[in-house]
Amino acid sequence: MHNKILKIKAVLNNVLLGKEEQVALSLACLLAKGHLLLEDLPGMGKTTLAHSLAKVLGLSYQRIQFTSDLLPGDIIGGEIFDAESKKFLLHHGPIFTEILLADEINRTTPKSQSALLEAMEERQVSIGRKTYRLPEHFFVIATQNPNTSGSGTYPLPDSQMDRFLMSVSLGYPSVDAELKILKGETNRDKIINLPAMLTKEELTLMQKMVDKVHASDALLTYILRIVEATRSEEKFTVGISPRGSLALLKGAKAYAFISGRDYIIPEDIKAVLPNVLEHRLRQMGQQANHSRDLVYWLLQNVPAIQ
Repeated sequence: MHNKILKIKAVLNNVLLGKEEQVALSLACLLAKGHLLLEDLPGMGKTTLAHSLAKVLGLSYQRIQFTSDLLPGDIIGGEIFDAESKKFLLHHGPIFTEILLADEINRTTPKSQSALLEAMEERQVSIGRKTYRLPEHFFVIATQNPNTSGSGTYPLPDSQMDRFLMSVSLGYPSVDAELKILKGETNRDKIINLPAMLTKEELTLMQKMVDKVHASDALLTYILRIVEATRSEEKFTVGISPRGSLALLKGAKAYAFISGRDYIIPEDIKAVLPNVLEHRLRQMGQQANHSRDLVYWLLQNVPAIQ
């Protein structure tokens, strides 16, 4: 299985040049059965990453452009009365897919944002009086611009931010990578022809293998010390919830798996810690660089071994 992971990473890295770590984290997030928040300026390759992941993993893909006039029914669908049969028929919305790109999620109203809450947590949606299961590999990739204070944006509430296993920023490309982009030496325009490199059965097996990655009591205690520091140190406005501590463990397990190991080491926890905790530590109105400082403090001041 590790050889397949290496091949998948190689294909994705050929599409997104110079973003090896971000590609690895995004893949780890999906294998951990989480959801991914991409925070970046427009034009950084967020849509390219989402579409490429869907293609190489052989998953269905839908994109929703979130706007101020988007309604919850535009996302989940609804019941439409059919005059001929005199019955209400279910109309599936674009959420009934495997990889859903929620583009610029902070440009729609809280009411429409909340349409994703049940889907992300329970992998199901409620329409009328019925509940409908979403596909087994349902995975949300949401994008938003990093500055949510501008006009026409609605910052995500803490409850929604907490449902994202990881937050990743692609950032500007390196000079060498951007030169290749200018020369047309990338495969971004060939995404539609990318081969599916996994069957759904293989993906399910990989996710089960991630669940079985071993975490020693010492490393579980390290995670607990990190979480406890966010709850007891005065510099932290809020502490990490139990969902956050589980996310840190799941992320570390997935990172170990794509690194070719069936056990986690302290470096796995440190590798995913910024992406798992930074968006959870952010409070409405705080600057992102403040939560970055808090993450750096955790890495420097909470020892892996005592």
